[in-house]
Formats: sequence, C-alpha cells, structure tokens
Amino acid sequence: MIDTVVARRYANAIFALGKKDGDEALSARGECLAALGEMLVATPGLDLTLKSPVIGVEEKKAVLDKLLGKLKADQTMRSFCFLLADKERLAFLREISAWYGKLLDEAKGIVRGQLVTAVKLPADKKAKLKESLEQKTGAAIELTFAVDKDILGGMVLKMGDRVLDASLRAQLGILRETFKRGE
Repeated sequence: MIDTVVARRYANAIFALGKKDGDEALSARGECLAALGEMLVATPGLDLTLKSPVIGVEEKKAVLDKLLGKLKADQTMRSFCFLLADKERLAFLREISAWYGKLLDEAKGIVRGQLVTAVKLPADKKAKLKESLEQKTGAAIELTFAVDKDILGGMVLKMGDRVLDASLRAQLGILRETFKRGE
C-alpha cells in the first residue's frame, strides 16, 4: 500500500511537470519511463542494483546516467531519476512508470483492454472488433488479444476494472446453476 502511494506521488509530480512543458514532453517522458520499466523487468540484475542498499547513490546515478543517455532523456527526466536515487526511491521506479502510463492514457483519452478468445482471430476480425468497441465507448482503445482454449468459445473482454464474460464456459456455468436451482 505504501509502495503505491509513493509511486503515485512521484508519477503525479513528473506528470505535472510534463503538462507544463506540453504534450510532446509528456509523451517523451512516458516513453522514457516505460523503457526504464521494461529494462528493469527484462534485466533483474539491473533492478537489484538500483534497489540495493549496499550500492552507493553515486554508483546508481552513474548507471542511471548511462541508461538515460541511451534513451535520450531530457534534463528534467534525468533530474527526476537522480532525485529518486538521492531519496532512495529507485525501488519504486517500475510502479512510477506504471502510474505515469495510466495518467498519460487518461490525459490522451485512451482506454486499454484485453480481448480473450478461444481461437486466434484473423487481423481483419481484430480490426473490426476494435473499431466496434471504439464506436460504442466513444474513446480510443488500445486492445491486446490473447487466446485461452479453456473458455471454449465466445470471448472475455477486460477493460479497466470491467470484465464482460461472453464465453461459452460462463454461459454453461450459468445454465448449470439454473438447473441446480430447479428453475
């Protein structure tokens, strides 16, 4: 819980700075934070290095400087990451990245979702489903697709905190419960 509060505060702070600098800065910093988050996930040694209390702040800043140089981060982003190092908050970098991404999506009016089907869908069907959902929600949608044979048929749509389960498995479950109740 405390991790979430800390991450949210830092994400809100860098986001507020980005709003003052314009949409381009918001997007660029979002890309930089997302890339840093992905690096930490992909390289557990890097994540451990930045979290380690044994490794000094200056060494962490040197590592960050190289990473931020590769990512072509602006001065504000560099200062932000160095501040995290100074305040011993680098352990929250992945969570900060995730919260910043949510704030950026909200500011751009983007809704992220996942559509799970029992079989792989062709590209044209995916495009039609995405377009239909965008028309119904009135928002831009970033949709990922997944396959889960356990749902038997139909689809499960997850968007934000909402889940629409139109799978054959769910419908069979409802039918089973109806028979149990004797209706």
